[in-house]
Amino acid sequence: MAENPAYPVGLRLTGRRVVVLGGGQVAQRRLPALIAAGADVHLVSPEATPSVEAMADAGEITWHRRRYEDGDLAEAWYALIATSDAEANTVASAEAERHRVWCVRSDNADAATAWTPATGRSEGVTIAVLTTDAQGRDPRHTAAIRDAVVEGLRDGTLVAPHHRTRTPGVALVGGGPGDPDLITVRGRRLLAEADVVIADRLGPRDLLAELPAHVEVIDAAKIPYGRYMAQEAINNALIEHAKAGKSVVRLKGGDPFVFGRGMEEAQALVEAGIPYTVVPGISSSISVPGAAGIPVTHRGVAHEFTVVSGHVAPDDERSLVDWAALAKLRGTLVVLMGVDKIGKIAETLVAHGKPADTPVALVQEGTTAAQRRVDATLATVAETVRTHEVKPPAVIVIGEVVNVSADGTTAGVE
Repeated sequence: MAENPAYPVGLRLTGRRVVVLGGGQVAQRRLPALIAAGADVHLVSPEATPSVEAMADAGEITWHRRRYEDGDLAEAWYALIATSDAEANTVASAEAERHRVWCVRSDNADAATAWTPATGRSEGVTIAVLTTDAQGRDPRHTAAIRDAVVEGLRDGTLVAPHHRTRTPGVALVGGGPGDPDLITVRGRRLLAEADVVIADRLGPRDLLAELPAHVEVIDAAKIPYGRYMAQEAINNALIEHAKAGKSVVRLKGGDPFVFGRGMEEAQALVEAGIPYTVVPGISSSISVPGAAGIPVTHRGVAHEFTVVSGHVAPDDERSLVDWAALAKLRGTLVVLMGVDKIGKIAETLVAHGKPADTPVALVQEGTTAAQRRVDATLATVAETVRTHEVKPPAVIVIGEVVNVSADGTTAGVE
């Protein structure tokens, strides 16, 4: 006859006495969760691992430095038996049975009255997995199932949208440099839970294909502008959908606050009384060079790096960049949105003292399948962009780090 499956239940242990016998590795793994549950934990053990001892020193548990004695479990609500003494474990288990204390045994699960599930947490939800087949009990398989569920909830691949607790609002999500795997776990989860996604063309487009059919995806470049400027129209779209009770994600490439106009959108939302959250993203200024094998800093080569926007030429009166000061820096210069202005940028840097043979790398479509790297110098970069037909989006790296490689060789032109 098959064994009846265990009945799953969540124990509310706040302020209630829990006794742990044994201060070894099992206790070290289990104690943090008991402490987090607010239990009044009493450890009975002549010895403990340094981590367990630290918990006692911090006052998180009460440590009785002795072996188990009959009567230790009399007032307990829950017990964890994990000593290296099999006889003591058996006696303690019998005491737990007499006092009707739910008892977990690390040495013999079949002799216990309770089992510890493989648990994990994600956004206020606890996932607990128990094996129901006593003959095929496999803790590693159980843990693997737990991990798969928790990871799926965290990265959005397992869609479990909120209903009662979710509130309308806007999430300004940085999607990273382009590779869909480089969006943050939180960003992916919010994307999976969205009703409306307003996306930039530089966001991780592949993620949009994974969204449920009911999600409305809006290309920010195609929002009707009418009498509004492009950014104002996007702001209005965010506000309109949020006021309609929708959960809105504004999906951007890179990070929302690195040349992403994220603060302009946040200010508009605050003015309209719309709640919002910001989910930082991996900026292309560091991730794209890294993906192309270029460290923006390197010991003995560059102790700083500066990120500037190149969408406005140095001689344009709207430029806010002090190019003369940048030319004097010894570190790395990373230019975003500067492909069509790189000739004028290089010319200005050289005019203000930057050596004309300073290495330059252009990384197009960084972190995607279409990524390519083209190397040049300040003297040759304008012509290189033309001859190699480098197109946006591309990250431009200027400095000696361009010639640093993992194998110690010097990088060359594509």
